[in-house]
Amino acid sequence: MTTLRLISSMATKPLLADLVALYKAQAPGVHIEVESVGGVDAAKRVQAGEAFDGVVLASDAIDKLAASGHVLAGSRADLVRSGVAVVVPAGQPLPDISTEAALKAAILAAPTMGYSTGPSGVQLAKQFEAWGIADEIAPRIVQAKPGVPVGSLVAQGQVALGFQQLSEMLGVAGITIVGGLPPEVEIITTFSGSVAATCNQPDAMRALLAFWQSPACDALKRQHGMTPA
Repeated sequence: MTTLRLISSMATKPLLADLVALYKAQAPGVHIEVESVGGVDAAKRVQAGEAFDGVVLASDAIDKLAASGHVLAGSRADLVRSGVAVVVPAGQPLPDISTEAALKAAILAAPTMGYSTGPSGVQLAKQFEAWGIADEIAPRIVQAKPGVPVGSLVAQGQVALGFQQLSEMLGVAGITIVGGLPPEVEIITTFSGSVAATCNQPDAMRALLAFWQSPACDALKRQHGMTPA
């Protein structure tokens, strides 16, 4: 029995659970363990030298780990593309977010808003700066702690307008998904897998990533609100 230990960000946790099950049907002799935590924490643990066979994070985080030698150069496998969705508490009116101007107005009107510490949150913060509203809305921002879904804060009433990867909003009780960001300011994150530098079975890990990139996994990716990379 071959055992592969992976670490990933929370954004891909539900998807990876299904992808693991699909691969096990193809390769029953491979046991796969995936630990999903906040993306920032995952990268820190890999950088600290913790032993993993594979890493699944946003592509820019994978590239940084490759540059520092913590994942094998040339092993990056792009798996999915994931867009940011906007949510409100269940039962609340749905704001107009159909255009850039409408989204900006909805943000300015929201009493509180939340986003993650992950790549989507970083991009949102840059957009607020570009709009010139960062200082104005700063007191109203509730940033989710690493590993805490923004949707849960919205469901609990702590946040009136939430932003995070659509994949992390699906299935969260107590929220309504308004939709994705308008095309002018759409935020798309590519999530990739790579072979960790501490991997003892790189061929097995590469085979797993190759399968996850194959068309056999496309339907599952779409079910989780993502598109094949």
